[in-house]
Amino acid sequence: MARKTAKPSVKPSVKPCSPCGGTGEVSRTVRVGRKQRPVGQQTGICLNCLGAGELPADDD
Repeated sequence: MARKTAKPSVKPSVKPCSPCGGTGEVSRTVRVGRKQRPVGQQTGICLNCLGAGELPADDD
């Protein structure tokens, strides 16, 4: 009986996203008051990679 071997999956080369550093989230400083003093940071989804944390390689 012949045994089947699984083919190794070929994953395209990916690079970590530079604005979020591969986390998928970016932080913005929150400012309040008349003098606009910083009080903390708010995190949100990275719009460059849409939260995936990595950018696919360019196929040019």
